[in-house]
Amino acid sequence: MKKTFEECIKACQECLEACNVCFDSCLNEENVGMMAGCIRLDRECADVCSLAINSLQSDSPNVKEILKLLVSVCESCGTECKKHEHAHCQRCAEACFNCAEKCQKLIA
Repeated sequence: MKKTFEECIKACQECLEACNVCFDSCLNEENVGMMAGCIRLDRECADVCSLAINSLQSDSPNVKEILKLLVSVCESCGTECKKHEHAHCQRCAEACFNCAEKCQKLIA
């Protein structure tokens, strides 16, 4: 597998994990209602990361379109997470932006 694919897959795996941790942690925050947007985007981003990993590993003919979607979703999730001061949200934002950057290189 190409090195760039490996970097993107690794970033997707890290983003997937960070989104799952953030999702679960947000559910335990005092004001869960305030975290609804973050929770929703965490779930979506984790799902798209999983799809992207599978498409990269199976050399899908749709990988470019899936990565374009992933970059968009990661940027949305990262932007939302960045709004919250919680450490899990900040870590998630960092992972999302890193994933978007690594995967953008494959479609540039």
